[in-house]
Amino acid sequence: MKKKMLAVLAALSVLLLLAGCASIPKKATAVKNFRVSRYLGTWYEIARIDNEYEEDLNNVTATYILATGGLKIVNEGYDVRTGSWKVAEGKASFRGDPSVGELKVSFFGPYYAGYNIIALSDDYNYAMVAGESLDYLWILSRDKTIPDEILSTFLSTAEEIGFDTGSLIWVHHD
Repeated sequence: MKKKMLAVLAALSVLLLLAGCASIPKKATAVKNFRVSRYLGTWYEIARIDNEYEEDLNNVTATYILATGGLKIVNEGYDVRTGSWKVAEGKASFRGDPSVGELKVSFFGPYYAGYNIIALSDDYNYAMVAGESLDYLWILSRDKTIPDEILSTFLSTAEEIGFDTGSLIWVHHD
């Protein structure tokens, strides 16, 4: 009985790993001609579909650093409920061709989730990132704000894909 349970748990772990490694919402397409060297550095989170890992966080940033085998990610945010800063470090690697903005990220051991750059300004100052499903979306900027015309384009794209843009949380930055 114990061996069967371990086999089932192992199989589920493999399925979760595989699902997270190859996931992008159906109508979403990752950007092509992606250059990771231009994506490195700090991004401000402008908006997100809220998730349990970022609940109650403001002043959220994500910093991408080139590392062996991929990227190191440092996410920071101020928890307004507890009055303290939260920091999460993770790693990312490309799921395939590095000139396509499809990565897999991990903040929790061997479990990976989709990280898909689905919109990116030519100057690499604004980006929209989709997770593995329509439950995960982020709008990012190199500054604490984003121009209205870029935001409007991003929101239209997100709605065409099927995201509920009405559920976006608009992140406060001091």
